[in-house]
Amino acid sequence: MFVIVYSTATCPHCVRAKSFLRSAGVEFEEVNLTTNPERQAEFAERTNGARAVPQIIIGNKLVGGADELIRLGRQAVQAMVVE
Repeated sequence: MFVIVYSTATCPHCVRAKSFLRSAGVEFEEVNLTTNPERQAEFAERTNGARAVPQIIIGNKLVGGADELIRLGRQAVQAMVVE
């Protein structure tokens, strides 16, 4: 299952989310909206119009931001990735 982290260049919560995923051994694609503004439409569509970053998607499920990701816990995230 794929994991996407939508982020921006100056977002401390994005750093937290990416660090959490790395510590859980989860590979992910980072879509930095600062350096890839052409992916804004994709971001809006996949996150139901969210404006805040980070937004994390695992498979086709929108997890939400860093707090929601961390609240799930490592084992739950790892299990979602394996599905």
